[in-house]
Parts: sequence; C-alpha cells; structure tokens
Amino acid sequence: MTRTASVMDRRFALMFLVMLTIAAGNTALQSILPALGRSLGVADRAVAAAFSLSALLWVLAAPFWANRSDRHGRRTMILLGVGGFAVSLSLCGLFLAAGINGWIGGTTAFLLFIGGRLIYGTFGSAAPPAVQALVAGETTREDRTKALTLLASAFGLGTILGPAIAPYLLLGSVGRIEIGLAGPAFVFAVFGVAVWITVRTMLPDDRLGGTRAHGASSAYPSIGGAPTGATVTAATEPHVEHIGYLDARVRGWMIAGLVMGHAQAMTSQAIGFLVIDRLAIPPAQALEPTGIVLMMGAGAALLVQWGVIPLLGLSPRRLVLVGLVLAAAGVVLTGIATSLYGIATAYALANLGFGFTRPGFTAGSSLAVGPAAQGSVAGKVTSVNGASFVLGPSIGVGLYEIARPLPYLAAAAALLLLFGYAWATLKERA
Repeated sequence: MTRTASVMDRRFALMFLVMLTIAAGNTALQSILPALGRSLGVADRAVAAAFSLSALLWVLAAPFWANRSDRHGRRTMILLGVGGFAVSLSLCGLFLAAGINGWIGGTTAFLLFIGGRLIYGTFGSAAPPAVQALVAGETTREDRTKALTLLASAFGLGTILGPAIAPYLLLGSVGRIEIGLAGPAFVFAVFGVAVWITVRTMLPDDRLGGTRAHGASSAYPSIGGAPTGATVTAATEPHVEHIGYLDARVRGWMIAGLVMGHAQAMTSQAIGFLVIDRLAIPPAQALEPTGIVLMMGAGAALLVQWGVIPLLGLSPRRLVLVGLVLAAAGVVLTGIATSLYGIATAYALANLGFGFTRPGFTAGSSLAVGPAAQGSVAGKVTSVNGASFVLGPSIGVGLYEIARPLPYLAAAAALLLLFGYAWATLKERA
C-alpha cells in the first residue's frame, strides 16, 4: 500500500510539473515578445497576432484532444502535448535567433515564429485534459476535486513563474551566434524535452486498460488567465443536461464573462509595449520591469482568489460587481501611469478586480443551473475564458497603436457599462 501511494505521489508531482511547464513556458514567451518584436522592427499588431492565432487553435483543438484522450490513452496525449510544446519553442527560438543575427529579415523571422506558435496552439492543448483524466483515475471520489484543483493551480503558478524567470534566461553568444532574447524559448524547449523523457519513462502505456475518468479542455494559459475552477467541474461533474450559451439561466453570466475576459486580455497583452514606451527604455532592457509588472498583476489575482474571497464570503453577483469597479479603476490608472511604480501598482489593482470577477462568473454560472447541467455549464465557462484571448490581444494592441491609453480607456468603459448590465441582469440564483 505504501509503495502504491508513493508511486501515485510521484505521478502527481510529474503531472503538476507538466501543467506548470506548459503554462510557464507560454507566459515567459509572452512577456518577452513585445521587446523581441520591437528589436526585430515588427509591427506591434503582429506580436499580438502570434498569440491570438495560437489561442484560437488551442480553443478549437482542446475539445478534440480531450475526446481522443478517452480512446487513445492518457500517456499518448500527454506526450503529444509536451512534445508539441517542446517542438514549438525550439522552432520559435531558431526563427527568432535567425532574425536577431540578421540571417533573415525581421518580418520573415516573425512569420516563421507565428508558424511555430501554431504548433503549440494545436498540440499543446492535448496534455491538460489527459493529465486531469490520469489524476482523476488514480484518486478516490472524495479526493478527486481537491487533487484536480491543486493540479489546476499549476497554471496560475505558471503565470507568475514564467515572467519572473524570463529575464534570467537571456543567453549571450555561442561562438559568433547571438542568442539574446531568444534564450527563454530555447531554455524552456530543453526543459520540455526533459519533461517529455520523464513522462515517457515513468508513465506506463494505458491504451489497453484505461480508467473511465475523463478530463476537460483547459483555457489557453496566458498572462492574466488565472484558473477559476471551471475546468475541474467540467472534468468531475456529469454532462447529463446540455445547455447552450444563450440559455436564459446563464445568458447574462456568459455575456459578463465574455466582456470581462476581453477587457483583461486587451489590457494584459499591451502591457509590455506600455512599459517600453512609458519608461522610454531600449527593448532589451524592458524584460525586468515588464516581469515585475506581470508578477504583481498575477500575484494580486491569485491573492484574491486564494485568500481574500474565502474570507469575505461574497455572493457571485457581488464578486462581479466589486471586481468590475476595481478593475475599471485599475486599467484607467495603468493607461495613464508614467513610472514603473505607477504601472505596476495600477496593473495590480486591475488584476485584483479581475481576481474577483473570474470566480464570480464561474460560481454564478454554476449556481444558475441544477446538478445535471454542472458539467455542461463548466465547459461553457472554460470556453468563454479561452475565447477572450483569441481576439482580445489583437484588439488591445491595435487600439494601442492608435493611442497608448486607448485600450485601457476602452476596457474601463466596457467594464463600467457591464457594471450597469450586471446590476440589472445578474441574479443570485436562478
């Protein structure tokens, strides 16, 4: 019994590492891309498009891989996801290094980089549902939700860890080849290969005799995309009753989640450019201040979700209303801030607000329906959270190119309008 428990603990630690790696690698790359784009002379909107396209493919592919996981084995899907992650980052690093060293033009390098990102969006999403299913199959029903919640927290931790360590991963030169800002891509690619080898070595082939436990697609791991628990519900609750996005019971919550998610994606994806321009520093020197800003924002959101909300005990509707006010104030202050301290504290305030709204959206949608529809509505919540990072980044950066404060002012206006809609529409219970 002790030996079996030890094996299960090692497998859980490995699955946690898989989730953490996928999230941290993606957000590390996100944190350096504004500086890389500026260094290569690429338009800001092209940088945003790289992540929008990747997020789109993730949203489309995640349900497909979740279903295949039930038929082709968890180990196979985890290897596919981690392998896609490693291959994607390897290619991205090579293309960026080619642009940095002048072997190809900056625009060509970035177009090839986008191609590498599409591999991540297509195949990286195969791992999370398979990881969930594997952990669910090795835990009792009483421990399953707790284990999957802890597993999902790896994504939230990755949003802090990725930007935090990215500035330390800048590499010098290898001979006459300059690596520089492409360093984080190469380092995480190597780490991904190590995780892939470990998974292949430690996990047995489960294609012939799997468990009935299932996993659910996860939202795209992105800066500002902290977990809300919806994917855990989708993986553990039955899908007896299927509901639509426009079902009268959840329509208001879905609209609120979509608007809030786009506001957060718009402002988060423009923050790297804002740091460079407001502090008037060269792109290569922007990684540390950008990392500080992103860490404070992610830390504030997680502090609210893990500490403040359990203490306050607010209803979902009040969580949304309080969060909208805080987030609106935070994004306005972020848009007009002129110092690192001002940007960092304002961005933290904005994410403090979003830290209230995302769990409020998740819980409110859940309470609006009965037990039979919990799995279905949780899947809708996850897809709305993921969809926000498909168009949100491109909208935000596009507005930023018109005027630097514009995405933040537009997001604040949308949040305040949503406050009025939420006040009138959202109900405590169905």
